[in-house]
Amino acid sequence: MTKPLHHILIRPILTEKSVRSTQLKRYTKDEAKAMTGGNAAAVKVLLEEKVVKYTFIVAKDASKLEIANAIETLYAKEKVKVASVNTMNVRGRQRRVTIARGKRPSVGRTPNWKKAIVTLAHGSQNIPELEGA
Repeated sequence: MTKPLHHILIRPILTEKSVRSTQLKRYTKDEAKAMTGGNAAAVKVLLEEKVVKYTFIVAKDASKLEIANAIETLYAKEKVKVASVNTMNVRGRQRRVTIARGKRPSVGRTPNWKKAIVTLAHGSQNIPELEGA
């Protein structure tokens, strides 16, 4: 039985770092020259090629295939195609909470969560709601 989309994709992460990753160039000028043998037209094409990545908080038990399918179905109107999904489990941070004056502070943790970095396929449309403006 498949899970609903809102149980797989919890929310996008819109930080400066994640928004900046939507505008990364795939190759440097030297790498493009080395790959194409100095062909100016091919170098220009490689330099204009961009990597589009989006970051999401996802369910802890979601697989990469489920995440990719959820994004493609959720953003089907924008014709989004997923090239790859990278996931990582993020450990919760330790927090100290003081309850009353003169008592020892109690120690707790924020919950653990899972982060997915989704790379869109070359030629795929960007997601306008998640673009940094």
